[in-house]
Amino acid sequence: MTHTSGLPDYENLLPPANPGIPIENQQVDDYQVLELLPEERQGKFRPGTSWSYSNSGYVVLGLMVEKISGLPFGRFLEDKIFKPLGMASTVLYEKGKAEITNRAFGHSRQDGKWMVQDQSRTSATRGDGCIYSSVEDLVLWDRAWKEERLLKKEEMDLALSPVKVPGVSPTEADGSAAAYGFGWFLNPWKGQRLAWHHGETAGFRTSIQRLIAEGLTVIVLGNRDDLNASDLALKIAQIYSGQEKEAAHL
Repeated sequence: MTHTSGLPDYENLLPPANPGIPIENQQVDDYQVLELLPEERQGKFRPGTSWSYSNSGYVVLGLMVEKISGLPFGRFLEDKIFKPLGMASTVLYEKGKAEITNRAFGHSRQDGKWMVQDQSRTSATRGDGCIYSSVEDLVLWDRAWKEERLLKKEEMDLALSPVKVPGVSPTEADGSAAAYGFGWFLNPWKGQRLAWHHGETAGFRTSIQRLIAEGLTVIVLGNRDDLNASDLALKIAQIYSGQEKEAAHL
């Protein structure tokens, strides 16, 4: 969960896509990722000795959840998180198993025109993606996090504690030298304690920025690939923080 396992990122192990075949027909699933990893003679580094973001770790984590719980991963998320929190518009999408109504499609600008670009070869893996949601549902999720209805305080503290890796100084705000807990980047912003993450795939850019001391969460979901979602979220946070300070001064 802290990206210190040394597992190679499966996205870098895939052979080049065949331009003559629809991309949806070339997608890999979690079990295919599990088959790719043993083909590597060694990991990127010995576990616990360095840090490198790896989607493979979260794919493996999703498979572990299935094995330990005895439930399909999507069912586990539905039963343990989505339904209890009232996240009615949120689903782990699996082709042929779940339908998504009224969803946004990703877009990319090509030759001056916006074109639908909605899927990539890695859009079908579940442990590191495949969740479709809305800002409204993510607000419910964020509120449950803050109210300790998802995790106990000691579990939250652990999630928000940077992993300690020899020789890695977690000081860079862009995450190049990452302060990383369980699923959260923790590099500070303008001297403030921050828990954040961004995401991108074909035609989509997203970001969630949580200013811990202020209790402020900014969520940006964009269905265009020219958007810097994290920059936009932090600009919104800066405006909000400025207004708060101005109101306090008055």
